Amino acid sequence: MAEQQLRHIPVMLDEAVEGLSVQSGGRYLDGTFGRGGHARAVLSRLDTSGRLLLMDRDPQAIAAAQAEFAVDPRVSIRHANFSTMAEWDETAAGLDGILLDLGVSSPQLDEAERGFSFMTDAPLDMRMDTTQGESVADFLASATDREIADVLWTFGEERHSRRIARAIVEDRDAKPFTRTSQLASLIERIVGRREPGKHPATRSFQALRIHVNGELDSLQQGLNAALERLRPGGRLSVISFHSLEDRAVKMFIRDQSGRVQNSRRGPPVAAAAARLVAIGKAQFPSNAEIAVNPRSRSAVLRVAEKLSEQKLSVEGHA
Repeated sequence: MAEQQLRHIPVMLDEAVEGLSVQSGGRYLDGTFGRGGHARAVLSRLDTSGRLLLMDRDPQAIAAAQAEFAVDPRVSIRHANFSTMAEWDETAAGLDGILLDLGVSSPQLDEAERGFSFMTDAPLDMRMDTTQGESVADFLASATDREIADVLWTFGEERHSRRIARAIVEDRDAKPFTRTSQLASLIERIVGRREPGKHPATRSFQALRIHVNGELDSLQQGLNAALERLRPGGRLSVISFHSLEDRAVKMFIRDQSGRVQNSRRGPPVAAAAARLVAIGKAQFPSNAEIAVNPRSRSAVLRVAEKLSEQKLSVEGHA
């Protein structure tokens, strides 16, 4: 356990927790426990009346949470996707803050047998919750070349998506794709090494991981659930790691801010009632953090606050 904690460095720890504006007796949810870096920081600011709810879809993350926090009366733990937070009775009383650290965690990348990385040979899995759903190997075994190409383009913006998809379908009858090295080698053969310092399989592996885990759907559902469960004045702190995630978070906050949406192709869209307000601008890791933890280099943090009924009433009469 200690070795895992040392290896896992939470991204933008201070900024994300500061964004929550933690009150000692408040009620908070960490929807992506991972190995608990952010959770420990939140818990250290709570007194005996405070409450911390922990969720993760990864059984190994939940095992780590149970081992460390199960005896703490302030903590409650649930194995589930954060998209289902509103279904958890523990959230029914409302929350003063919700933290989401999106994407794949460092332990998932570092454990080769999970199949998230093309750097080592491993089973082609990539499921965050290994107890359910289809693996990447399952998907590639049955999907059409068009379905594969759509995934690679939509979630990875892979320019060679059609060529890669055709090659997978052509090759899989002779030898099904079951190993990470097997898929990475095929992609490298098709794409070649055209971007210095970037493996040609990077985009495809990201796309397949997002697809089999339903990450963008989970994010949208989770943002809606967070807005439902936040108390007035409660904070939402979200760390994203690629443009698709960050765009979804940015648009959600914008759409819930009550601003009129202008369009070059049509009349302005009437604004919905404001329910959130952005707290500051997007934040990025410092150069010092990137030097210590290179995996943080693509991180983006956005913070928003749920408006109180009083603020809603004032804005409604503005």
